[in-house]
Amino acid sequence: MSGHAGLPEAEALAALADFGSATVYEAQGAKGALDSGIKPIDAGMRIAGRAVTVDVRPADNLMLHYALLHAKPGDVLVVDAKGFLEAGPWGDVLTEQAKHQGLAGLVINGAVRDARAIIEMGFPVFCRGLSIKGTGKNQPGKLNVPVCIGDVVIHPGDVIIGDMDGVVVVRPDELDEVVLKSHAREEKEAQFRAGIRAGANTAQLLGLEETLQRLNIR
Repeated sequence: MSGHAGLPEAEALAALADFGSATVYEAQGAKGALDSGIKPIDAGMRIAGRAVTVDVRPADNLMLHYALLHAKPGDVLVVDAKGFLEAGPWGDVLTEQAKHQGLAGLVINGAVRDARAIIEMGFPVFCRGLSIKGTGKNQPGKLNVPVCIGDVVIHPGDVIIGDMDGVVVVRPDELDEVVLKSHAREEKEAQFRAGIRAGANTAQLLGLEETLQRLNIR
């Protein structure tokens, strides 16, 4: 798949990462945002890649080891651990393996551990929390099936964009359009900032004066 103006997919993903998750979310019609509980373990982490989805049982990470047998460079593991926070199914050893394989990062609806080591390795991890508790390696799960985090369903191959604001999911067939719309939104906001520097205010720039008057807000 190509991106905006003939860009290869890797460049389209990099462009969306540069625009940021909030811009991408708004540009694609205020959809695809995972709930605000999913955040990077370090504020500087950014993520962009295709989803390899994993459905796991709480407190068991057998399927994460299995998923790494199938994931490819540039993939993002998107794991539904059912929001369970009293165990960390992902840690420094799995991070070492994922980084060695060239994965783009991890998004997990659950907890991780060994946060300091993961941050030092520079591997982007987005999760719901941290837990020092370990997990079993006994329970089956599913690979590359639709998973749900919050009210967003993520399919295998969906585009995942994340930064300190949060994570947004982009459908593959909308990638080109979202790049274009994100660029247009960035240009519009640049005009707003220029207007503010020239003396305008946000109420004027956003056309809010009539609404303020109608609501008798003084």
